[in-house]
Amino acid sequence: MNNLSGLIPQELFNISTLQILSLNDNALSGVLLTHLCHASPFLEELNLDVNFISSAIPNSISNYSQLTILSLAGNKFSGYIPTHLGNLRLLQYLFLFDNNLTQAPSSSFITSLTNCRSLTSLSIGDNPLYGVIPNSVGNLSSSFQEFYAYNCKFSGSIPVEIGNLSSLMTLALDANELSGNIPLTIKHLLDLQGLDLSDNMLGGSIPHAICDLFKLDTLHMRQNRFSGPIPKCLGNVSSLRNIFLHSNMLNSSIPSSLWGLKDLIKLDLSSNSLNGFLPQEISSLGAAIYIDLSMNHLSKSIPSTIGKLQNLVNLSLANNRLVGSIPVSMGGLVSLVTLDLSYNNLSGSIPKSLEALQHLDYFNVSFNSLIGEIPNGGSFRNFTMDSVKGILNNGRDIAVKVFNMQLKGISRIFDVECEILRSIRHRNLTSVISSCSNEEFKALVLEYMPKGNLEKWLYSHNYCLNLKERLNIMIDVASALEYLHHGYSMPIVHSDLKPSNVLLDEDMVAHVSDFGIAKLLCDGDSFVLTTTIATLGYIAPERLLYDKSRFAKLIMLPIDTGIEPSSLLFAKDRLIKFCNFPIVLGIDFDN
Repeated sequence: MNNLSGLIPQELFNISTLQILSLNDNALSGVLLTHLCHASPFLEELNLDVNFISSAIPNSISNYSQLTILSLAGNKFSGYIPTHLGNLRLLQYLFLFDNNLTQAPSSSFITSLTNCRSLTSLSIGDNPLYGVIPNSVGNLSSSFQEFYAYNCKFSGSIPVEIGNLSSLMTLALDANELSGNIPLTIKHLLDLQGLDLSDNMLGGSIPHAICDLFKLDTLHMRQNRFSGPIPKCLGNVSSLRNIFLHSNMLNSSIPSSLWGLKDLIKLDLSSNSLNGFLPQEISSLGAAIYIDLSMNHLSKSIPSTIGKLQNLVNLSLANNRLVGSIPVSMGGLVSLVTLDLSYNNLSGSIPKSLEALQHLDYFNVSFNSLIGEIPNGGSFRNFTMDSVKGILNNGRDIAVKVFNMQLKGISRIFDVECEILRSIRHRNLTSVISSCSNEEFKALVLEYMPKGNLEKWLYSHNYCLNLKERLNIMIDVASALEYLHHGYSMPIVHSDLKPSNVLLDEDMVAHVSDFGIAKLLCDGDSFVLTTTIATLGYIAPERLLYDKSRFAKLIMLPIDTGIEPSSLLFAKDRLIKFCNFPIVLGIDFDN
């Protein structure tokens, strides 16, 4: 872990007294000699993890007959995993994950490892091994405890012989192309604590044999083709802390026994066809921090006892058939950060008790039949008013951007945005449907963007953009700016372009929004700084050259603006570098 670079001196392997050679987490490159000699007969541990070593693993590595730990993970090794590794009879730990290794089609290296009678842990994930998991896997050491074979492009079924590994504690076969059913012999893995079979093509019903695993801590079976009911006996596995069964075809009601898992921390049953209703007993999941039951067919009302889950951080019941009102007791979910109740048939108003949720950061109740006033205390003060996601009488979905009339200069900002949006037309700009304005209330009725803003997709852990989507969004934004700068009769400068102001429609087409501080530039006019300032960290630094002293006043910020200190420091560093004059960041405590 010293950022060492260059080649590994091959002379190191000639030290006759050497027992441990550990060079992990560096930037070493080169190859391992194809013929390592017998000059280090006492070598017990060879650790070359996380470097840039390439070429094949030499067969001669089996010359180190005393080796107990061989760790070559996180490199650029390629070629076949040598079957000669089976000659390392004392081997306990073999870590080869995150390389470009394959296995010979004629023989399986896993079969050769059955000679290593002390083997405890085998990690071969993130290698394009292809082929199948051989039946011989059941002949591995009786002390074998950890088998990590994720993302290896394995196909075929899970061999029934896997049940012979009676000491196994972790089995991770996720992100492969495995098919068929889970073998019933899995019930013999009585020491199993972690089981990950997610992201495969496994089908059939979830076997009751899993209920025999009384030490099971984590069950990952998401993104498969499991159908039928969730086994009722799963609630008897009191050791369970994490259950992930989402994105399957499960079609029963949620077993009442699951609500008795009082130590369960995470439960994700989303994207199935589960029916029935949520019982009062849901309050028994007192330790839970994450519950996602979205994208199912759950009906009836949300039980009032749900407010007792005071450790809950994330709750999603979206895309179900829930009716009734939002329970007032939800104000007791004091740890809640994310709440999604969208796409249901909920009625009534949003309880003011939710103002007590001081940590609430994401709140979605769109596509329900709610009425009344939106709470304005607690975390609701921090929500932007363009979150209000309505429906016109003709069925058209709209977003209503309500302006905060308490802010200084808001009328001018509203006028600027109306002036801009009433004139421009482009597929990558927000479309205005109408506006509402009087002395006490100002709002814009905008086209609804169901995929939210770009900031959510870039920085939220449960959203992801692939390379093509990122490129298309970049092109969309660039097209919008090209139109604003050159395609309209009068050039328009947005002045506050940032990810949260880029909205995505159903087809992931980007639309630039929020023109409240945009500038209309007549021919010959230069930039003029006003008392309106763009978001720190995103403002164009060349704008600061025009009035340095004035800008110094503008970055005096109220204490409750919500701007992160890191953003302030980023802005300061950027300004000093570009403008080459001292910057002092201040906070106006009086305001």
